[in-house]
Parts: sequence; C-alpha cells; structure tokens
Amino acid sequence: MSNCAVVGINWGDEGKGRMVDLITGDYDYVVRFQGGGNAGHTVINEYGKFALHLLPSGIFRKNVVNVLGNGVALDPENLLSEIETVREKGVKIDETNLKISDRASLLLPWHRELDALEEARLADKKYGSTKQGIAPFYSDKYQKKTVLAGELFYPAELKRHLADLLEWKNLIISRVYGAKPHTMDELDAWLEDYAYKIKPYITDTGRLLRDAQKDGKSIMFEAQLGSLRDLDFGIVPYTTSSNTTASYAPIGSGCPSVKIDEVIGVVKAYSTCVGEGPFTCEWFGEEAEKLREAGGEYGAKTGRPRRVGPIDIVATRYGVQVQAATCIALTKLDVLSYMDKIPVCTHYMLGGEQTDEFPFPAALPDAEPVIEYMDGWKTDVSKCRKFEELPVEARKYVEFIEERIGCHIGYVSVGPERDSIIIR
Repeated sequence: MSNCAVVGINWGDEGKGRMVDLITGDYDYVVRFQGGGNAGHTVINEYGKFALHLLPSGIFRKNVVNVLGNGVALDPENLLSEIETVREKGVKIDETNLKISDRASLLLPWHRELDALEEARLADKKYGSTKQGIAPFYSDKYQKKTVLAGELFYPAELKRHLADLLEWKNLIISRVYGAKPHTMDELDAWLEDYAYKIKPYITDTGRLLRDAQKDGKSIMFEAQLGSLRDLDFGIVPYTTSSNTTASYAPIGSGCPSVKIDEVIGVVKAYSTCVGEGPFTCEWFGEEAEKLREAGGEYGAKTGRPRRVGPIDIVATRYGVQVQAATCIALTKLDVLSYMDKIPVCTHYMLGGEQTDEFPFPAALPDAEPVIEYMDGWKTDVSKCRKFEELPVEARKYVEFIEERIGCHIGYVSVGPERDSIIIR
C-alpha cells in the first residue's frame, strides 16, 4: 500500500486536478480533505473538459471510491449541481463511488451572503474572496456553530439546532450588515431541495478509510489551492480559510492514523495568482496579456483573469518546504514555447539586500524580484513524451528549476490532455 497527497506549491491554480486525473488509476480511494466550492480543478479526459469544485478528481475513474472528508466545506447546492453536470457526460456517480463524511459541516444559505456582505464592507481592502461562503463557513465551524452532515439523519434534533443558529446568525445579518434576515421556512425549503438529497452519500468515512488501510488499499489525498493560500503558512490575510498542506490530509480526511508516503507538489512553469495580495513577480500590460492568453489563465470557478508572471523560485522553494514535497509535477511547460527568453525570478531584494528566504507577510509587499533569463526553445513540445525529446533549452529550464527548489521534478506536463505528460 502506498498513500499519496497531491498538493499545490504556490498560489493555487497549478494544475492539481490534471495530475490527480492522471495518476488516480493507481489508487483505490481519492479524498478531498479541505476547502470547498471556491476554487476549481480543471480536468480534460475522454468524457470532456470539466471544472470540478467539490467532487474529487478521481470521479472519472472506474473502481475508484471518492471521498469528501470532514475538513471540506460541504455545499449541498453546489455539489448536487456539479454531480448532475458530470453525470450528463456519461460518468457514473452514486453511493458506491462517492462518499461524504458524516462529520463534514454543511455550508448553509447565509454563508455566501455573509461573504459578499463582508467583501462589500471592506471595499478597497477586500481579500479577493470568490464569495462562495468559505470564510464565514470556517469561522462558524471554529465557533462550533455549524451543522454536521450526519445530523440530516436526525431531523428533530436538526430543526432545533438550525433554529438556534438562525436566531444567532440573524443578529449578525440584520444588525451588523443591515441585510434581510433569514426565516425557518427558507431553511426548511433548503433542506428539502438540497441537503436531504445528499443523504445517500453520507457515511462514516473515518471507518471507511481505516478499513481500507487494513485491507492494503491505496489512498490519494487531493488538496485545493496551494501553500501560499494556507491559513497558517500562507500570505495572511490573503489566504483561504483552511489548511492546504499535505500534513493536514489525515485530519481533514477523517482518518488521523493514515500515513502519507509521497507528496507530489504541483508547480506551474510560470506563476499565476487569482485574488488579492502581494505577488512579487507579477507582470502587467501587454507582456502579461500574452502569457495569460497563451496559458488560458482565467479562474476555473470565477472566470476572473489570473495575475501572471515568471516562475518564482523563492516562493516555490518555500512552498516545497511547507508541503514537505517528495516530488514535483511541473505543468504547462508547453505554454512558454512562444518566448525567445524565459524569465525566472531567482531571488528577492528586500531592504536593499538580496534574499532567498520567503518574507513574513507584512514584509512581502516591499520585496522586489531579481530576474534572470534562460534561452527559449521556440518550438512545439506538446508531442514530447520522453524527457530526451524536449529541446535542450527546455531540458535546461526544467533542470534549473529542479536544482534551485531542491526537489526532484518527476512529471513534466506538455499539454492539458491526460497523456500529455513526461515521466522522469
């Protein structure tokens, strides 16, 4: 048995879904252990092109059991919509291949509303939320003011619990933000229309995964976003509201005893960022637009243009350390094929001194990139399937990144399709 976590090394949007879809055939279980519907994993396979937000990316593989762990922000409305979208393309989804932890908390109707209200209040100081209710959800979870999925099997207790939460939440909605309060009738309709419909998938996923371990099954843990968006180790406050690190996977999956044997960190061949906050190597203007268009850099959930720039060695090395990555998957190498020279952010300048250490969040806005250039290859690499088939300039680029970040690059993606990959 070998267990693996696939995680983001930078700001997210690195191509994790593409990597999970590639290697899930080697695993029996795929587990989402944190995050919610606020980010997307783009997957292209024989069924079509998908932007998954809650469903684990192993859902397209036969004989793979997909699990939404207790660390996930479980939005029944978005999940049901996503299930229907994927089913329409001929993918089987039922209670045999999709399991939801009974200890996962439900994202309630007011969470999205509160997210939007707070971003509006912050105005030009906003954090860049996707307004999917994630921050209010996790805030309520840590205040012990959420509903567990398993409570759907106890309707009388559930109604009492929701009534208490409704009274408390309406105080905030109406008095702090001046918005219209919610009613119990609205919650009853939401339960019938969405929440009760996910009951067939709900189970004790902790026991499920413990039994899987005993039976020698292999488990993959799929993260959302990346190291720099981690609640504890990211660029606070411009982070998500959960832990995106591999070390959280056993907790968020519902099986704290599970051991992770390999951590595959996903890094894009250049840098992208959705949302607000410091982005040291950011490009602007025509240079940025050319890279954005070449890479199709628009958010899978929001459609927002991603901020772009050259690969950031300082941030990437930090992400490798935070994730304790054992192997790197470098994605979208093919996108850089139009460049004569390939820029690399190799160091930062901070306070008049050069540094290789990723700065504390409060110091990061003052950091400036040190850029070096490597020769481009100016040829299509999308058909390459062996490392030796890449132009020598592309090989040198990969090897340079590998040496500087201190972690072996085991996968090089040269296209979005499942087989557009070089395994080293």
